[in-house]
Amino acid sequence: MHHVSIALPDYSRSRFLIARWSIFAMLILAYMLVFFHRMAPAVVSADLMRDFNTSGAALGSLAAMYFYIYTAMQIPSGVLADTLGARVTVAIGNLIAGVGSICFGLADSFWAVSCGRALVGLGVSVVFVGLFKSNSVWFSERNYGMVSGLTLLLGNIGAMASAGPLAALLGFYSWRSIFVALGAISLLLAGLTFLLVRNTPEELGFPSVREMEGSKRTDQRKRHWMVDLKEVLATRHAWPSFWVDMGMVGGMLAFIGLWAIPFLRDTQGLDRSAASIYTTVALGGFAVGSMLAGWSSDRIGRRKPVILAGTVIYFLACLGLAYLPWSPGISGMSLFALIGFGAGGFIVTFACAKEVVAPPLAGMAVGLVNTGLFLGAAIIQPLFGWMMDLGWDGTAAGGVRVYQPADYNLGFIAMLVFALLAIVAATRVRETQCKNMTLTERGE
Repeated sequence: MHHVSIALPDYSRSRFLIARWSIFAMLILAYMLVFFHRMAPAVVSADLMRDFNTSGAALGSLAAMYFYIYTAMQIPSGVLADTLGARVTVAIGNLIAGVGSICFGLADSFWAVSCGRALVGLGVSVVFVGLFKSNSVWFSERNYGMVSGLTLLLGNIGAMASAGPLAALLGFYSWRSIFVALGAISLLLAGLTFLLVRNTPEELGFPSVREMEGSKRTDQRKRHWMVDLKEVLATRHAWPSFWVDMGMVGGMLAFIGLWAIPFLRDTQGLDRSAASIYTTVALGGFAVGSMLAGWSSDRIGRRKPVILAGTVIYFLACLGLAYLPWSPGISGMSLFALIGFGAGGFIVTFACAKEVVAPPLAGMAVGLVNTGLFLGAAIIQPLFGWMMDLGWDGTAAGGVRVYQPADYNLGFIAMLVFALLAIVAATRVRETQCKNMTLTERGE
């Protein structure tokens, strides 16, 4: 890399660090709510089935409503992040998610609760890409994998809160009250994001991070966003990461986010609180796996081996959960932890995506890869329920369908096929050696 001598404006390093971490913290709070909303239907699944008298396929479609909207919005989210920036994009997203959560909590029909869920999906859909775009501007490229892992680790605290803690809260408050309160928190975050977040260090009078490291500042976008988007979509090396995330994390989110608790209830006889411990363990594994994958990838200077290892661990854990003779306790929790831990390798796909396109297009590249992840969840969540409905023998308890182990095994077939897709795609990922390929090819 060629280093050039650059006259930097006077700036306080400590003031820069305070600004960077304050912005990161504000966006992370919004991201924790994203995760909470994503996983919460698993814990309130019985309440939703009872209150709205739904089948497995209908419940799967309701939970997946979030994923349908989220999926459709990932590339637009990338465009918004690269044009408007994280500040406006995430503030508006929080506002819409807040309204959606309140509507979800107050819904009196299946149609109304679906609309609320869709609004939540629309609002939170822009947060992740906005956050990762912000990270790409406020943090050094050589630490991007680790910062990405830290982002997922903290975001997963929100997911964990949607398991055990939510199950405990439901002992004191109705699911409706909880979602209305969450909506109010999102509205508050919308205002704080608009007031406190800034899109780049330059907006606060700092040099860019690349300039601080003695490198040349990257060119800013000069073309229409449609031209940039076509360039990202035409980048062949961005697509393997899309398929990895679709097959692996799509399946993990579909299962942990909806079907894991009914599965543990029907096949192992666990109640909601006991079952939610397993989903919390899986999400803990996902958080630790993400952090470790990001850190180790930066440390060894490689992306591909970390992604490939994650897909193989995830596939074997799914296989074990479906077909090994495990029981509640250590063996069951170990399999759930491994499913999450293996899936955590996906975090490196975002570093890969931004490293095969020009830096100003990082948001669109992350949005493209994230589309695969949520498209996978949107397909697998109702597909799992539909396949179980094929084998359902008509048994119900208190208005909630009861499925047999053989029915769940039908659902697992879908997860395993998608997991194999992820392994194949991982073998096609381009190794970037933790450097932006477009700058390396230009000798920068």
